Amino acid sequence: MIENILPSNSESYWRAHEDFPLFPKLNEDMEVDVAIIGAGLTGITAAYLLRDSGLKVIVVEGSDILKGTTGFTTAKVTAQHGAIYQQLIDTFGEEKARLYYEANTEAKDFIEQTIEELGIQCHFEKVDAFLYTNTDDGVEVLQKELEAYNKLGIEGATLTKDTGLPYTVKESLKLENQGQFHPLKYALALVKQAENKGVQFFEKSRAKSIHSTNLVEMVDGNEIRAKKILVCSHFPFNDEDGLYFTRMYSERSYVIATLAEANYPKGIYINVEKPSRSIRTTVGTDGRRYLLIGGEGHITGRFEGDTTANFEALAAFGREQFKVKQYAYRWSAQDLVTLDQVPYVGPMTSGMQDVLVATGYAKWGMTNSAAAAKIMADNVLDRDNRFAELYAPTRSKMKMADISTFIKSNANVAKELVKGKTEKIDVLFQDLQLGKGDIVKLDGRKVGAFKDVTGKVYLVKPVCTHLGCDVVFNDAECSWDCPCHGSRYTYTGEVIEGPAYKPLEKIEFVE
Repeated sequence: MIENILPSNSESYWRAHEDFPLFPKLNEDMEVDVAIIGAGLTGITAAYLLRDSGLKVIVVEGSDILKGTTGFTTAKVTAQHGAIYQQLIDTFGEEKARLYYEANTEAKDFIEQTIEELGIQCHFEKVDAFLYTNTDDGVEVLQKELEAYNKLGIEGATLTKDTGLPYTVKESLKLENQGQFHPLKYALALVKQAENKGVQFFEKSRAKSIHSTNLVEMVDGNEIRAKKILVCSHFPFNDEDGLYFTRMYSERSYVIATLAEANYPKGIYINVEKPSRSIRTTVGTDGRRYLLIGGEGHITGRFEGDTTANFEALAAFGREQFKVKQYAYRWSAQDLVTLDQVPYVGPMTSGMQDVLVATGYAKWGMTNSAAAAKIMADNVLDRDNRFAELYAPTRSKMKMADISTFIKSNANVAKELVKGKTEKIDVLFQDLQLGKGDIVKLDGRKVGAFKDVTGKVYLVKPVCTHLGCDVVFNDAECSWDCPCHGSRYTYTGEVIEGPAYKPLEKIEFVE
């Protein structure tokens, strides 16, 4: 255990210094032209793009605005999405791999132009992006990736050992003129622009299901009737439409932040081997620069031991490579990964042309969210979009690698489902320590228990309300996480992240 380096509570740097507008709860039935479900960067950007359309547009958020993935990202604005382009060529061919690059480059340019046009103060900086490695296998990966860049006509890319990092690397692939910014300052500016043109925002209003008649049923019983429904809720809350829970997996990753030294690295960085290390800096509201170090990803709910160890591993890396002695912030994020690494954006199924979805950005949501919002806005306005076919969720061409991923992912889900029902419970309730949670045996019954630092106990039925997998306790975040499809709940059982929309069943604690 590394003492006195990490803060005791999880808090995103991006959310720590922002004042968020308050929006009402949806408490009546509504009839609109466009209902956007989810007020993250995708939904907000779509609302911004539709602000002058003359259509009645509403945005409905199940929690608080920008409290989801957008508030916990590393916010790299780049078309360099890891070593992905050789893989895209193998899966889709050169033409569609080039389209993916162009979609994300146009999205990057859109973000930069919007910041300039609106005068948004969000600490946007043009920087070079680096993929780097310290292994011989990684060097080979970078060489093949550069070959893919050359095939696709990606300019401004070079192999170099000069990264600006304070440690030596075997090789890196640099892509010039990428970007970084403060995602929430940017998103809040778009909210204001959309609101000024009549777009209505609602929060603490969770959607439950969608009916074929273009009717959104809310958890509290209200209904929204819309000509177009844009599902931008990260994991689709109506994931049974198109069986999205079988076509993606969720992954958590971790970030720590600290004041940067004067000789801070000037680019944005990620390595190609495991464990991953993502690095960038940002200008703080106090004018000082902060260093962000991320990585240590794993499938949600599938981690042996205390998840705090992931933060500690990043802290040890920062101490070794950047001489960091103390961190001011720590937080984690959740990303969704599709079978072929390209997001699903467009009509959810062939039979639901007026219900669109945007999901599966992996760790590259800044540009993909802008590309997705543009695809959906063009669909609403009946305009062609040259990237729509590539991103279409109904794309049917699957290579053997995708089929293998599909089979493996769903086999792992089945394994977790069985494991949770048969695993022996070793922890007795009376042995649960302060500030800890676990599945314990209480009066011969299996329950999920959390004991806060004052000794107050919270009990839940540890079964995910999505499809019935047993949840596990995430120590670092004090949450119950589902290892099957990534639903997450507070220690009291309230939904943090879907696809679940119902809370865990609470159990009364009697001393």
